[in-house]
Amino acid sequence: MKAINLKGFGDASQLFLDEIEQPLPGSGQVLIDVKACSVNRPDIVQREGNYPPPKGDSEILGLEVAGVVAAVASDVTRYKVGDRVFALVGGGGYAEYVVAYEGHTMPIPDNLNFLQAACICETYITAYLNAIVLAEAKPDDTFLLHGGGGGVNTAAIQICKALFPACTIIVTASTGKVERVKALGVDHVIDYKTQSFADEIKTITEGRGVNVILDHIGAAYLSDNMKSLALSGRLVVIGLMGGIKSELNLATMMVKRQKIIGSVLRSRPVAEKAAIISDFEKTILLLFASGQIEPMISDVFPLAEAAEAHRAMEAGTHFGKIVLEVQA
Repeated sequence: MKAINLKGFGDASQLFLDEIEQPLPGSGQVLIDVKACSVNRPDIVQREGNYPPPKGDSEILGLEVAGVVAAVASDVTRYKVGDRVFALVGGGGYAEYVVAYEGHTMPIPDNLNFLQAACICETYITAYLNAIVLAEAKPDDTFLLHGGGGGVNTAAIQICKALFPACTIIVTASTGKVERVKALGVDHVIDYKTQSFADEIKTITEGRGVNVILDHIGAAYLSDNMKSLALSGRLVVIGLMGGIKSELNLATMMVKRQKIIGSVLRSRPVAEKAAIISDFEKTILLLFASGQIEPMISDVFPLAEAAEAHRAMEAGTHFGKIVLEVQA
């Protein structure tokens, strides 16, 4: 089968279209004839040599796919050959075929095509797990979502609005994306290029701070994130684009009863990921089926142009998801 492989770790030029052996489903797995997969920030980090796949997972990039079931293991009961599905995978998505655990796979709602379905697993599950479940979000919470028009951030905006119509959503975005983020119906947008988000949060909330922060920057934002949290506020860190080490004022954290939660989805045990996906399916998937949430696609590239897709993500001009069309 065709797949995107790496000549070595480094920039996008290391990606190339290769011919490799097609995988076979093991116990509890399905083989998916991949129609589309998505590009995610962790793919960039893995390409650079800093995010190896969990033991036993494919070395090929790609964490979410959509397609048609091509084969199933003898102990799989939910799916049959020909079913339209999308799945979260530990690796292997940039290929014509990939294996996925039955519990990490969901049926595609009838109103979604493969390109749309390929956008859901990594970003929407990440947004739901971290902004809602781990943050113990409440209907009247105020959310600070970092990330402008990125996939996880736009997913978090949609999920928060759908689940909690009375919540307040504040988003940080670059100058060129401020108006597009406003169009998503958020309450406030902070231009992090020209404004201090900590100062703006203080003004917007009249000094109270926000209840939940979803952050992919890490160290560079830690101090201002903590200043922006309200009493009993929760900071969920899901990325480290701004570094891994920073000082923390523990006294303030204690007095304000704040929480810092670190979270990664990919390395969780198979059963734990299956439980998260089951909860997501019961709670969020129906919002896609009803059209209340619609995946936001920024750009579509053919599989062979994966390097260009990576360059587009690194340029930061996308708004929503970048998708690879694998097989029409």
